[in-house]
Amino acid sequence: MQAEPTGAPQAVIATKGLTKHYDTVKALLDLTLDVRSGEIFGFLGPNGAGKSTLIRTLLGFLHATEGSARVLGLDIEADSVEIRRRTGYLPGGIALYDSLSGADALDYLADLQDRGAAMREELCERLQMPPSVLRRKVRDYSRGMRQKIGVIQAFQHDPELAILDEPTEGLDPLMQHAFYALMDDQRKKGRTIFFSSHVLSEVERVCDRVAIIRSGQLMALQNVDDLLARRKRKVELRWRGAAPELAGIPGLADVRVDGNKMSATLLGDVSEFVRAIASPSLEDLTIEPARLEEAFLEYYAGDDASEEVRG
Repeated sequence: MQAEPTGAPQAVIATKGLTKHYDTVKALLDLTLDVRSGEIFGFLGPNGAGKSTLIRTLLGFLHATEGSARVLGLDIEADSVEIRRRTGYLPGGIALYDSLSGADALDYLADLQDRGAAMREELCERLQMPPSVLRRKVRDYSRGMRQKIGVIQAFQHDPELAILDEPTEGLDPLMQHAFYALMDDQRKKGRTIFFSSHVLSEVERVCDRVAIIRSGQLMALQNVDDLLARRKRKVELRWRGAAPELAGIPGLADVRVDGNKMSATLLGDVSEFVRAIASPSLEDLTIEPARLEEAFLEYYAGDDASEEVRG
């Protein structure tokens, strides 16, 4: 599947036929997509699917084999320095100078971008990095603390676009929720976030649209809500007495009956299904919410486990 470019002027990231080869390894294949102003865009795929390769190509750290892309209206080949100056970037597995303190590391990275650090104090408070911690050397930081520094440096200059590669990696559950709250606030401010992850639940939690990539190829590009609406839900029912015959209910499949219990999958309108099964003998009903995981697994069904790792 290949997404149609919108050509809309509000696209903050726009790629056209973007391709990246490492010798014989095809990391990206004819990738065309757009990221719109003010949205949180999820780029979803397992490790090795090509997510980091795309990010590094957009920022000018890698050069495309074929195709083109623009970020903030700028060409990724000719204007990569300006793109990096105007963008907040959190790389996967961020590396910091161990000899610097946390504060010095943030100062150093802010100086590189020459955009100031207007949001640093707020971010440090939200992510629980007080001055006493920032005075410590990075070498003494845990993995989670290093990741917090990575998030802070990506947003401290209040960028119009942030590109985040596995941003919650290493964060504990409390800090993950703090990060999600930060994403909600960025959306309210009209900022644009490109969010690469293989954690399905957080993509579902924060993103407006999602692209699913498989072996460097774009498999789907949809609104999260629309993608979820197409997923099959698991339903379980329990009756007083024997389960009735439910054949013919639209969207109901994989029906299994065990005495007074029934399980099935449901695709489509839940309200129509509930009306169809309404009965005084119905004792219990469980409908699991649609999850992005089902969509992801559908697009990856049949993958060869020995397939060469990419991206």
